[in-house]
Amino acid sequence: MFYHRRKVWELPGLRATPESVALDRRYLIKAAAAGGALVAAQNFGLRTALAADEYPAKRNEAYQAGRDVTPEDINSHYNNFYEFGMTKDIHDAAQALKTHPWTIAIDGLVEKPRSVGVDDLVKTIGLEERLYRHRCVEAWSMTVPWTGFPLRALVDLAKPLSGAKFVRFETFKDPRIAPGQKQFWYPWPYTEGLTMAEAVNDLAFMVTGAYGKPLDNSFGAPVRVHLPWKYGFKSAKSIVKITFTDEKPKTFWESLAASEYGFWANVNPAVSHPRWSQATEEVLGTHERIPTQIFNGYGEQVAGLYAGMPPDRLYM
Repeated sequence: MFYHRRKVWELPGLRATPESVALDRRYLIKAAAAGGALVAAQNFGLRTALAADEYPAKRNEAYQAGRDVTPEDINSHYNNFYEFGMTKDIHDAAQALKTHPWTIAIDGLVEKPRSVGVDDLVKTIGLEERLYRHRCVEAWSMTVPWTGFPLRALVDLAKPLSGAKFVRFETFKDPRIAPGQKQFWYPWPYTEGLTMAEAVNDLAFMVTGAYGKPLDNSFGAPVRVHLPWKYGFKSAKSIVKITFTDEKPKTFWESLAASEYGFWANVNPAVSHPRWSQATEEVLGTHERIPTQIFNGYGEQVAGLYAGMPPDRLYM
């Protein structure tokens, strides 16, 4: 699907990376220790504070972006997080969100509905860092060193039943500190969804940190999902509930404008948004305009998920 035999995310050598994420990486959870932690996490009795020394996590060199990392001060002040405002610079407003302690409810078609602390998940599964490209539906892009763990690992902990076909994400709702949620015409809380096959794909990543430290609130602290082959609005922020279901979830933007923001939302330069082209994108920090790649350049890893589907269903 790409021009080289090497994986599309792999670099031939060395891209510039901010110093803060390049120093003193180490594995946090050894395999033997993880086994014992898993037993404890399944009881969900741990409520430990997330220590600063969990970060930075060891870089997983299998996941490279092929582009320079976007400086943190740029993309932390250029984010869509409508809960905190309609402009891109929601950084200061988002600091009102209290992110510790934080639990995620896991329910629906699972062996046992439960709640788990984000810190427990971190200590159970362990952390790694991945470099991922991020493509917004508004035709801009950035590259971020995310820290987190595979979504597949959380699915395994949840133990979904055989009837589960989709995963639904729900984010926090608290209009007292999130002024955007006072706008009644939006269907709060923010919801998103994936098929089970998408959720267990190797690229699907639960994010708890960036740039070598815990997530800033503007990125969706304390936990969000990142799906680098999809437009950014699919990557739900500040998640409080994950539901396994046999019905395709009705997502936030799909509820508002299904003709513009559909369920699949896979990056495709050949299918324009109704109000602008998706053929190119502006790279934050450089103002460079570059061609957009199908599946944001991750086609080798995800194209098989959509084999046999009518093309118009893939990108809406």
